[in-house]
Amino acid sequence: MSATVITISDEGQATLKSKKFLLSVTSLIVPKRKQDKRKVFHSVKVGFALVLVSLLYLLDPLYKQFGDNAMWAIMTVVVIFEFFAGATLSKGLNRGIGTIAGGGLGCAAAFLADETSGIGNLLVIGASVFIFGVAATYTRMIPSIKKRYDYGVMIFILTFNLVVVSGLRADEIMELALDRLSTIGIGFVICVFTSLFVFPTWASDELHDSTVTKFETLACCIEGCMEDYFKAANENETQTSTSFTDCKKLFCSHSNEEALANFARWEPWHGRFGFSYPWEKYLHIGKDITELAATIYSLKGCLDSPTETFSTTQRQSIKESCEVVGSSLAWTLRELGESIRKMEKSCSMAQIGPKLQIMKKELSQASFHLQLGELKTDNRLAFLFLLIQVVEKVQVLAKEVEKLGEIAEFKTK
Repeated sequence: MSATVITISDEGQATLKSKKFLLSVTSLIVPKRKQDKRKVFHSVKVGFALVLVSLLYLLDPLYKQFGDNAMWAIMTVVVIFEFFAGATLSKGLNRGIGTIAGGGLGCAAAFLADETSGIGNLLVIGASVFIFGVAATYTRMIPSIKKRYDYGVMIFILTFNLVVVSGLRADEIMELALDRLSTIGIGFVICVFTSLFVFPTWASDELHDSTVTKFETLACCIEGCMEDYFKAANENETQTSTSFTDCKKLFCSHSNEEALANFARWEPWHGRFGFSYPWEKYLHIGKDITELAATIYSLKGCLDSPTETFSTTQRQSIKESCEVVGSSLAWTLRELGESIRKMEKSCSMAQIGPKLQIMKKELSQASFHLQLGELKTDNRLAFLFLLIQVVEKVQVLAKEVEKLGEIAEFKTK
């Protein structure tokens, strides 16, 4: 088993630590400023849209045309304007389809009720409300419908009931429905125009960038784990734990990714992302990242083990192999993240598979020699076994990134 060891001077180590500190501070400050900036833009856009839609009330010619139905346009802006453009478009289209379908069926049911008289009128309306209410509510519980069209079905139930019930008291039900539909359409157009063309915030960009950031987070966590595990041995002091806060955050990110992927599917062609872009692959990669993060976090148990303190000689026996593997894993994760960020297939991507196989073989040999050479059980063996699992998880992740590159047609660098 051979490995290349690069010696770094104390001055070089201090420089690397200072660079890491500056990078960590920058990564905390810059995204926060970017988020604050986008929140300000979103707030201004909502205010601008509300001013435009309020003109239906403020200008006499428009108010004479729409009357009190102009309130539906204001309600539409307040309800469907979301932070991400895809979310706004999703809620807007859902609201539009739900309103048209509910209004159309509501008018049909109201006309049918008008053809009957007396108790028959009430029976037709009651039966239609019951049947469509039950059918639509059951539809909302279907997973595929609930994920993308739940809001539209809810609006359908609301609109249908409003139209069919108000048909009992309103003489011109069709005119009332068309006026409300037109004002809702005006609110929808204002929202979509403002969201898509005035400093748009794309859910696809957010999902893409957050996925790339996770690779860097995992790489830094592996490097920190190796540094702390062998630092304690070199300095002959009690083992201290690496901060795995960022790694733990990855455990709860899947629900947010699902929402972003859903919004991204509604967004039009923009920038590097076209129609039918494989956003579901990002969800698969996200699941693999979560599993990898959990495996890396389990290494914390070896760092925090209170059972016994091992000498420098004991840890030194696996130090060379583990540090080489740790550096290679960090390089691999950064290469995968860079490939997704640039949407390119780099030449070094072909080396990842063979390198991971070599890493796994070296760790297996180290653990085998450790079991043969010493009968005493310590956490070095557990550390090696967990590191092998990390390599296996990275192999799975590399295959998913490769599949994404094929489906999304990443360019060859």
